[in-house]
Amino acid sequence: MMVGGVAVRQVPDEITSVGYNSTNVTDSFEYYHARDTKRVQVAVTLAFLSGIIQLCLGLLRFGFVAIYLTEPLVRGFTTAAAVHVFTSQLKYLLGIKTNRYSGPLSVVYSIAAVLSKITTTNIAALIVGLTCIVLLLIGKEINLRFKKKLPVPIPMEIIVVIIGTGVSAGMNLSESYRVDVVGNIPQGLRAPAVPEIQLIPAIFVDAIAIAIVGFSMAVSMAKIFALKHGYTIDGNQELIALGICNSVGSFFQSFSITCSMSRSLVQESTGGKTQIAGALSSVMVLLVIVAIGYLFEPLPQTVLAAIVMVNLKGMFKQFGDVTHFWRTSKIELAIWVVAFVASLFLGLDYGLLTAVAFAMITVIYRTQRPQYRILGQIPDTDIYCDVEEYEEVKEYPGIKIFQANASLYFANSESYTSALKKKTGVDPCAILAARRKAQKRHAREIKAANELRKKAVLKLVNSSTNDMEASVKHEIANDELPVNGKFASADASVQDMSPDEHEQFVEPKTNIHSLILDFTPVNFVDSVGAKTLKSIIKEYKEVGVCVCIASCSGPVMNELTRLNFFDDTVTRELLFHSIHDAVLACQVKDGSASQTDFNL
Repeated sequence: MMVGGVAVRQVPDEITSVGYNSTNVTDSFEYYHARDTKRVQVAVTLAFLSGIIQLCLGLLRFGFVAIYLTEPLVRGFTTAAAVHVFTSQLKYLLGIKTNRYSGPLSVVYSIAAVLSKITTTNIAALIVGLTCIVLLLIGKEINLRFKKKLPVPIPMEIIVVIIGTGVSAGMNLSESYRVDVVGNIPQGLRAPAVPEIQLIPAIFVDAIAIAIVGFSMAVSMAKIFALKHGYTIDGNQELIALGICNSVGSFFQSFSITCSMSRSLVQESTGGKTQIAGALSSVMVLLVIVAIGYLFEPLPQTVLAAIVMVNLKGMFKQFGDVTHFWRTSKIELAIWVVAFVASLFLGLDYGLLTAVAFAMITVIYRTQRPQYRILGQIPDTDIYCDVEEYEEVKEYPGIKIFQANASLYFANSESYTSALKKKTGVDPCAILAARRKAQKRHAREIKAANELRKKAVLKLVNSSTNDMEASVKHEIANDELPVNGKFASADASVQDMSPDEHEQFVEPKTNIHSLILDFTPVNFVDSVGAKTLKSIIKEYKEVGVCVCIASCSGPVMNELTRLNFFDDTVTRELLFHSIHDAVLACQVKDGSASQTDFNL
């Protein structure tokens, strides 16, 4: 479809119609011949250029891009491609004439064109096509039900082609009922010729799109069959193979190739599993071209359309993926839907790019929205699990173990810090702010108490009464005047407190002494993540919470070292091989600190 769209765009009917306005049959033939010859040259040059691009990409090991073609993307993309193919066959099944459409919304235009001319349906072609569809479905059902009893699958496609050709030739369907047939099949192979290099600038962008979409189609179908039959594929090998076929084949006037969805499904459904099946198919095509092609000239096109449509049945079954992904993963469902809708309405080239871009966005979304957990120990083991998921899991007093199932980088560093404070219940900034507020309040209370003492002294000096009355006033001013609901004597006692008693009295304390960050799921850390991690360690240290890092992999350790993460305040002593090692170290450290406080 893409190749035909480029050929029609580069050689429209208006160009070749100049000079061929005569109604003479000979002139008409020359017109069509000139038009088709120019379009063939465009297709040949397009094949040559796309083959060179694919070959270069394969040698540059560009096949790794196949990993971005996830299963939901591939299945959504191939389902949309099946709809494209099915739509393109409708006009042949109904025996009507419509224009060829390509590009965005081509499916909509094709369906609209078919519906607009539905009244011109050729009844004979429709009957022949529906009959073939019924025969093919019956044959496939027999092959499926009696698969173990049949020595070889019944080749219903070949049988239908033979019957359709015989009926068409015997009843002269082309002349009697105006049924479109395959028509003239040129015999023999064309002599090798060099593609027209001057067309390359005009079709370069299209060649890139065709090279990528052709590779994607081949890899998509290969992945489906590899998953079904249990083998693996090599993206680079596919690229090199496609590149050689396209570039070399272009010298023999072939157009750009990729895996044919319909023919691949036909071959797989008839039992073909190895390269032998492909070789036999090639020999048969060669035999038809060289010797017996004329025998298939009466074959109705509606028969071929029926074969293609029936063999798309497996692709249409992939609509069932919607319910499957709805139950298992909403994100994968979104990838499937976007791949299907974009490929259906934007075309296979733009649709594929849109689907791959969306799949990458979902990866970013998942790393920005990871799951955060607080871990606890399964009793009498060194296994730590989510405390919210398992009832028997217990936390150590004073120790919190925090885990995020994503790497730490610029996109999720802020959410990592917020989740850490929320899950542990310890916000260093809030605690420090409360401490500063308490200290200021305490300082104001002391200042107010001192001012009251000064007033009491002044009252004592300025008193003109007797010593007993002055003594009474001094006693009242010194002992009974309240400050913030308390007596001045109480404030004096506060002022005389030791630093430890003062901290215990006015500063908020946390019941957590150690925080362990589980880095088992962390694959990489960037500079923003390293700064965030260092900030976390310093902030929690200010409120008396020791932060440790457990299960940090070697590559992550190397990244932290390269980013100058370790210094005098953040040392490698904070790293532990496992969560259990970190827990034991925190318990020992807390026990030593408690013993020191007891001795003091």
